[in-house]
Amino acid sequence: MSVQDVLAEAVTGSRMLLERYLPGFDESNRTTQAPNLPNHLIWTLGHLALTMERCAGRVKGSDVPKPLSEGSWVTGKGRSGDIMRFDTESVAFKSTPLDEPSLYPSLARGREIFGEAIDALSDAVRQASDAALMRSTKWGTQPIRVCDMVMRMVFHNGVHAGQITDLRRALRMPQVLS
Repeated sequence: MSVQDVLAEAVTGSRMLLERYLPGFDESNRTTQAPNLPNHLIWTLGHLALTMERCAGRVKGSDVPKPLSEGSWVTGKGRSGDIMRFDTESVAFKSTPLDEPSLYPSLARGREIFGEAIDALSDAVRQASDAALMRSTKWGTQPIRVCDMVMRMVFHNGVHAGQITDLRRALRMPQVLS
């Protein structure tokens, strides 16, 4: 397998890791937060999708964020998501999740957008040249190689899967793994 295939499969595998913890979440609890836990489920799906979309742009060689699909995203309007779209400002790094369902897409739509982001990143990685993956880009305040950023996305998805596990426990949902 090529480096591109290994990275793309890791991204795709992170979807299955996270989605195994989604049973029991529905429209009534997708924005429910638990005391002392940072995020609710739908915020997490949007946050991960946004981060992976931005990473896919870096894989394709753009250090400047490109416009996102208007069918899935409202960009730069501030707290104006809806039943079909995430607002990038509502799910961006350092945003604060709110228990306001009208600001977020439905759970089904959120899962769809998350899946589209997984596919976008995985496809971008599969099509990337070796040079594109070895290119240095700035992510946050530090430079990082694009291939390392892709692996960071896999780890990032795993970290948030752990947060969903904590949320499940706090909401007294049944165990998924036994």
